[in-house]
Amino acid sequence: MTKVYERLQRCYKSIEDKIPFRPRLALVLGSGLGDYAERIEIEASIDYHEITDFPVSTVSGHKGRFVFGHIGIVPVVIMQGRVHFYEGYSIEEVVLPERLMHLMGAEILFLTNACGSANPAYQAGDFMLLTDHILYSVPNPLIGANAEELGVRFPDMSEVYDEALRKEIFACAKDLGISLREGVYMQFSGPSFETPAEVRMAHILGADAVGMSTACEAVAGRHCGMRICGISCISNLGAGLSEEPLSDEDVKVVANRVAPLFKKLVTEAILRIGRE
Repeated sequence: MTKVYERLQRCYKSIEDKIPFRPRLALVLGSGLGDYAERIEIEASIDYHEITDFPVSTVSGHKGRFVFGHIGIVPVVIMQGRVHFYEGYSIEEVVLPERLMHLMGAEILFLTNACGSANPAYQAGDFMLLTDHILYSVPNPLIGANAEELGVRFPDMSEVYDEALRKEIFACAKDLGISLREGVYMQFSGPSFETPAEVRMAHILGADAVGMSTACEAVAGRHCGMRICGISCISNLGAGLSEEPLSDEDVKVVANRVAPLFKKLVTEAILRIGRE
C-alpha cells in the first residue's frame, strides 16, 4: 500500500461512521457558489478539521466542510471550500478531497470555479463548459508511487471531461435559456494573477480561460475512474484584455452577481445527470 493510499484510508476511517449515505455525485464549489450547499436539505456535514491528516482551506469565503444531501433524487456530497496549491499544500494534499469523495462512493465529479478569460471573445459573467484543460505550472498529482488501489500508472486523458455529461449540461443550459460557452481551461499555480504575456501565451496554446484550480483535481478524479464534468464562471477579463487592474474583490463581485443563474444551471444539470 502506498503512502498516498495509507493517508487516504486514515482520512476515510476517521469519518466513516459520520457519512450518512453513499453519494453518487461529488460537487466542488468554486467562488460565487459557496453558499449553494446551504440551499439544499443538509442531512449531515463534516468539517475538514474533524478528518485525520486532511488539508484545511485557508482562503476567505471557503467554509471548509463536506455537506451531504439530495438534489432531487441524486445523493450528493458537496465540497464547500477547496484547497489550492498556492496555499502551500503539496499537490497530493490538493487532490486528497476528490480521492476521499471517490472513496465515499462518488462516481461523478462535478467541478466548478471562477476564472479569468484568455479568449478575447469571452466576457466577465459568461459561463464556460469545460471541454479540456492544460495543466500548467503545477505538478501532475499522479507523480510518485502509483496508488494501484485508485487507478493505473498511466491513465488515459484523451477525454477527461465526459462527452455524454457535457452534452447533457449543454442541452440543459439551452432549455433554461442560459448562455453557455465551451472551452479549454488552463491551470496556473497562483496566487498572483497571470501577467498579460501569460494570458496571451495561454490563448496561443489553446486555452479560453485561466485559473488556479480544477485541472489537477480532474486528473486525480479521472485516475480514480470518475466521470468528470465542469463549469467555469468567467469572473474577470485576463490581464491585458482590460485596462483595469485585477483584484480578488472584483472577481467576487462578478461571481456573486451571476451566482443565481450559475446555481440554477448546476441544480438542473445534476437533476438531469441523476436520471441517467
